[in-house]
Amino acid sequence: MPETARVIISRNDSPDVGFSASINPYRGCEHGCIYCYARPAHAYMGLSPGLDFESKLFFKPDAARLLSAELSNPRYRPELIHIGGNTDPYQPQERRLKVTRQVIEVLTRFRHPFSVITKSALILRDLDLLAPAAAEGLARVAISVTSLDRRLSRSMEPRAATPEKRLDAIARLSAAGVPVTVMFAPAIPGLNDHELEGVLQRAAEAGARGAGYVVLRLPLEIRDLFREWLESDHPDRARRVMSLVRQMRGGKDYDAQWGSRMRGQGPIADLLSARFKAARARYGLDQPWPAMDVSRFRVPPRAGDQIDLFG
Repeated sequence: MPETARVIISRNDSPDVGFSASINPYRGCEHGCIYCYARPAHAYMGLSPGLDFESKLFFKPDAARLLSAELSNPRYRPELIHIGGNTDPYQPQERRLKVTRQVIEVLTRFRHPFSVITKSALILRDLDLLAPAAAEGLARVAISVTSLDRRLSRSMEPRAATPEKRLDAIARLSAAGVPVTVMFAPAIPGLNDHELEGVLQRAAEAGARGAGYVVLRLPLEIRDLFREWLESDHPDRARRVMSLVRQMRGGKDYDAQWGSRMRGQGPIADLLSARFKAARARYGLDQPWPAMDVSRFRVPPRAGDQIDLFG
């Protein structure tokens, strides 16, 4: 369903997100990842954060036009724009709607720096845009790989790309010169956390240059959805997983405190952090990211604009 928006660039002041400007072409996500922290947004609209989130989807048909207008504003100051901080910008409907591609076309026309995060191999469709932008220091990509176990991945992320397709996307993006980081997110103690080193190793072998991780977050309605899923899909591990999650959250299912919500607290969280740092160094995934070049930003001339012969 089309969604009317007045602006397309969202702003946040969270100190642990890593970006302050983002674009989300879609609301809801067909991938159906049980752990998705964006699910409660559907509840705010009077829809179910469960099935409705996966089936009643919204897209922003005017995204490219709105973005062009915002970037053309004389008061606009360029900074990195992150695409997909909420729901996946390359979920299946993007194949037909091409909202994300249109957004990237605008950003490249303005020579504006951007990053993209996805767990979809559909991003390879846009290599013709991403590779030239990356060559100018304007683009980088993060690919989420939650598990190498195809059965577990299908259980957690029923309509997302398989782990092998995500690794292939890392390889092909890297080969085309696009800087890629692998995101092990979410790390779920007692369920997939034992795969951390394996995921980072395979990603490094595919050509990734960086790595990140985020521990499981269970805000609002996600808590009950995730617990129900555990009981039905992984009953043998359900109690242990939730016990370990609480040990990282001060005895609660979730703690939204900035500084710890992405990493957790306590011995289990500390061990996970130490393992991640060691694996990142071991596999060469601690390379510094190239700086995004905001100096290249230009508002392109529009049809009918007078050419400045002396500019």
